[in-house]
Amino acid sequence: MKKPALVLTFDVGTTGCKTCLYRIGDTLEQVDACLEEYPLYMTPDGGVEQKVDDWWDAVCKSTRMLLDRTGVPPDRIAGMAFCSQMQGSVLVDREGNPLHNPMIYMDSRSTRQIERALYGGLIRIGPFNARKALYALHIAGGLAGTPKDPLWKYHWVKDNRPELFALADKWLDVKDILVFRCTGRHGQTLDSAHLTFVYDTRPGKLGWHEGLCRRFGVNLEHLPPVVKATDIVGPLTREPADQLGLVAGIPVFGGGGDTTLTSIGAGCVRRYDTHMYIGTSGWVVANLDKRKVDVGNFIASILGAIPGLYNYVAEMETSGACLKWVRDHLAMDEIGIYLKDQATEDREAEQLELYELLNQAVSETPPGAGGVIFTPWLHGNRSPREDTHARGMFFNLGLNTGKRMLIRAVLEGVALHKRWMLEAIERRIPRQEKVRLVGGGAKSEVWCQIMADVTGRRIETVENAQDVGTLGAAVVCGVGLGIIPDFRTAADFIRVSGRYEPREEYKSIYDRHFDVFRSLYEGNKKLFRKLNAPT
Repeated sequence: MKKPALVLTFDVGTTGCKTCLYRIGDTLEQVDACLEEYPLYMTPDGGVEQKVDDWWDAVCKSTRMLLDRTGVPPDRIAGMAFCSQMQGSVLVDREGNPLHNPMIYMDSRSTRQIERALYGGLIRIGPFNARKALYALHIAGGLAGTPKDPLWKYHWVKDNRPELFALADKWLDVKDILVFRCTGRHGQTLDSAHLTFVYDTRPGKLGWHEGLCRRFGVNLEHLPPVVKATDIVGPLTREPADQLGLVAGIPVFGGGGDTTLTSIGAGCVRRYDTHMYIGTSGWVVANLDKRKVDVGNFIASILGAIPGLYNYVAEMETSGACLKWVRDHLAMDEIGIYLKDQATEDREAEQLELYELLNQAVSETPPGAGGVIFTPWLHGNRSPREDTHARGMFFNLGLNTGKRMLIRAVLEGVALHKRWMLEAIERRIPRQEKVRLVGGGAKSEVWCQIMADVTGRRIETVENAQDVGTLGAAVVCGVGLGIIPDFRTAADFIRVSGRYEPREEYKSIYDRHFDVFRSLYEGNKKLFRKLNAPT
């Protein structure tokens, strides 16, 4: 190993920016972490936006706070990388200024755009025009099959903000615009390029594809240069360095999206390694060495940060957000009484204590939640049944149903959906008896045990499971700097902190719940559409 180095990494998520400082040497150690939150902006027509300045202010504030707290001299930082939410969309002008608020992955306004461009035709695959779908699947290895995909957000701006679209120079994802702020240079990583679905992902043919751009109405001049995760996009320039409290010249690496870098931070760096993530959103991801797509279950492989591997991804819109919903709307009447007697100015500590109370309530409630089943589709369903109209519900309430049963049912409902996605993924890969669980949800021991019982797999957690995205970005820096030999070596740096075995005595309960859970969507999808489709 070379001399230890300090790197800064940033996880720009749905609710805030987590900035972390890592020391890379014979081990990979988190020195400190700092979270700075920012808001979501909802629009009546299904839009979900954020502001670039909110992201940047959070990045700057958390970085300065971290440096002040640790006392690390700014000139000791050897590299920087961003991990961010994916499938955002923002058009920028020639100076790199955003022309509109970024439309993040939850934004579902682009229904008319996808229907006009991709639906219909004499021959169809599901609702999709067969010719267009097969062409995209062949070239891009996937299809922009939902209104939330960046391709249709691009067209939404074109249709609804033509005066802004006329000023567009580049079309970027979340991370890309922050990298530009740091360096003054454009560099989109392979994972984000792939998710435009106008990028040729065939081995040996990587690049923006003129035919796909022509067919789906994308201006090739709007597409930025594509880089690898470990490529240096540029040095940190003086103005952003001053804003961050750093020194100019620090190399800024390409980094990656949260899905791809979380896989690395989870220690999943080899073929078929599989992890599940519980953050605000959630997913199940397995590593493959070949492109695969499952149109029926809305699962596709995307180019990952590790050369030669793809991430085979099944997503859900709301995962940990369901527990936050419980905290805010189901449990706060009881917890609020507690808070009046235990007031604190430490908001982060207060939130941790709130979740500890919820976990305690769940641990004291028998598995199966008294027969109550919760569907975690609070902002629609994505995989394995893409449906923006689906919503959450409690099923099978009775006179004996108590609030603790409802809270436990929410955690079990998220686990049931994870099982649904995991089993869909395993139609294309061997069954995995061991699965890593990461994200904020992995900090809950009771949720980890529920995940093991519901899925029937051994669940493993890693240290600082809520920060694995920044850990993956730190690995990117380490490989890019030549401190870590390669990504597969990085698995040795990531320590397992917990193991949870499935308990046989609860298998029949959860198998029965799982059968009902899947039927709840099929039985109610028409009703969801009747209630929630635009009129």
